[in-house]
Amino acid sequence: MSSPEDRLAALGLSLPDVVAPLAAYVPAVRSGAHVYTSGQLPIAAGELLKTGKVGAEVTPEEAYELAKLCALNAIAALRSVVDLDQVVGIVKVVGFVASAPDFTGQPQVVNGASELLGEVFQGAHARSAVGVAVLPRDAPVEVELIAEIR
Repeated sequence: MSSPEDRLAALGLSLPDVVAPLAAYVPAVRSGAHVYTSGQLPIAAGELLKTGKVGAEVTPEEAYELAKLCALNAIAALRSVVDLDQVVGIVKVVGFVASAPDFTGQPQVVNGASELLGEVFQGAHARSAVGVAVLPRDAPVEVELIAEIR
């Protein structure tokens, strides 16, 4: 049976360093049998990869890929608290999509995160995909998750 780290490698992915908090919080916290991550932006090598609203400056396809990066950053935050082999599964994902006023494809954007998490942790999760007016640093997408730990 392969580990989450093995499945990431099979996808050609490696975990980045944990993104430094932008304000007064920590990237992840364990409470009992769960780990809660803070919202993760599409940051790579310390840089926000894209800014703007989905459906205006950012295409849904770009936002889908950015949501995958948010999920990868959330996995890195999760690993900063526990070994990924301790993860029973992802229980809940919340995706925020900075949306142009007429954009209604938030679920398809957040699928980028959900599909990656499903492959890495081999399971489905509950989820919310929420359209918002603006996100920190004008990011198009933000993702947070709750994982169950053994």
